[in-house]
Formats: sequence, C-alpha cells, structure tokens
Amino acid sequence: MEYFSRQPKAFLTALEAILVLGVGWVDYITGPEYSLLLLYLIPVLTTAWFVGKWASVAISVESAAVLLVVDLVWQKFSSESVALYWNELSNLVFFLLVTYIIASLKSAFEREKLAAGTDSLTGVASRRHFYELADAEINRLKRYGHPFTVCYIDIDNFKQINDAFGHGEGDKLLSQIAESIRNNMRRTDVVGRLGGDEFALLMPETGEDVALNVVGKVRALQDIAQKRGLTITLSIGMVIYLSPPDNVEEMIKRADALMYSVKTGGKNNVKYEVAGRAETDRSEM
Repeated sequence: MEYFSRQPKAFLTALEAILVLGVGWVDYITGPEYSLLLLYLIPVLTTAWFVGKWASVAISVESAAVLLVVDLVWQKFSSESVALYWNELSNLVFFLLVTYIIASLKSAFEREKLAAGTDSLTGVASRRHFYELADAEINRLKRYGHPFTVCYIDIDNFKQINDAFGHGEGDKLLSQIAESIRNNMRRTDVVGRLGGDEFALLMPETGEDVALNVVGKVRALQDIAQKRGLTITLSIGMVIYLSPPDNVEEMIKRADALMYSVKTGGKNNVKYEVAGRAETDRSEM
C-alpha cells in the first residue's frame, strides 16, 4: 500500500483503466456462465482509495460499459432488452455506491491521521509525529550523510504565568509562540510540542551557521509575550548532528540535557554542541 501511495495519480488511474479491460477480457473468455462482478470491483476500490472519488467514478463507468459490451457479445440479452440495461444500470449504481463508501472512509482516515499527528492546542506536530519525523531524519543522515539539527525549547517560569493569569491565557500564549515559530522557520523544518511548555525543532540538512541563525529568530519571539505585558524567556538546548545518534530518544535526551544546563545556569540562553567531529564542540550564545 505504501508503494501505491507514492505513485502519481495519473499513472494509477491509467493502470486501473487497463486492469478493467483485462478483467473484461477474462470475463469474455470464461463465458456467460460465470459472473466476474467482484473482479471489476478491484480497480474501483483501489482507485477510490489511492487516487480519489472522481477518478473512481470514471473507472466505475468504464467497468459498467465493459460489462455491457461483454453481455452484448455473448448475447445474454438482445440489444433492445430492458433487462440488459436495467442490469447494467444496477451494476453502475453498485460501483458508484462502493466508490462513495471507500472515498468517505479514506477521507475519514486522513482526518484521523492528521489529528493524530497534530497537537490539538498549538497545531504543531504532536510528540509521536515529531518522533516519527526525527527517526526518518536519523535514517537519512545514516544513508546520505546530510547533517541535521534538533533544538529543545523550554519556556522559563511558565507556571508563574499560568498562576498569575490563568491557564486560558497560558494556552493562548503557547499557541501564539508555536505559530510564530512556524512562521519564522523554513518549510522543511518541523516544530513539535513534546508536552506542557516544551517544544522541539527539527531542522533537516542544517549545519551550524544556519542553525544558529534560526535559533536566533526563535529567541526573538520572546517579544510576543512582552507586547502582551508578560515577561518570559526561553532556555534552549541545541545539537547539530554531523553523525547520527543511535535513536530518537538519545537525540532528544542530549538536547534536553543542554537545555537543563541552561536552566541551572540562569535560564534565558542557548547552549549548543556539534556532534560528530573528532571532539564535540560545546558553546553558548
């Protein structure tokens, strides 16, 4: 299924159209004694799932037309028989009904998949989805040697904001910070909420210079809170990976440790290191 999901829709539609003709040929050579209606359902189903509703409607019409031709060739009915056209109309309605059901199921599946991968409060990637993307980035580094950077971000003294202004105000601030981070990052970068007031950034194919520039923009987002009469700062731990970590847990733990070091050192700072050189470099901004 993953293979078919990656194929161009035009290619899949053409393939399903050819498959319908193939089923029609088998239907013809097996004779009128056997009904191959279920075989015609295969291209209808797969088109509805992998391509879309309207392409499946076209395949449904083609299937009904092929069935009509086969019935006429075998003279199961005369060309003027009402039963012939009634049966073929019933087949078409059946195919269209299946198309509607499968397309609706696919749409519901995509909505659930999107919801599972998105944090409901902030709209950024959920923890699980972020881990999945990070795992793919680790594998890409192992295979192609392209560096990537991960940041662990914690909002300093966020509990005090909740206590002073209420959780509703705190939730609004989290949403605004997450949105601003997204707006100031590249389209290929990913921001995820790991829980509470903790976020993570994943920057594919990003070395030290670009990573420092991006994290500088992230720190500037503190102005959002100040404009609303709130004073917050960010503690950030960042790791630039030139060689891959063993797994996502190790990757997050390393960035989290740097962030915690900033916390214990006075907060409101960035500490980073480059993993993969002969000796690991560790610096502060």
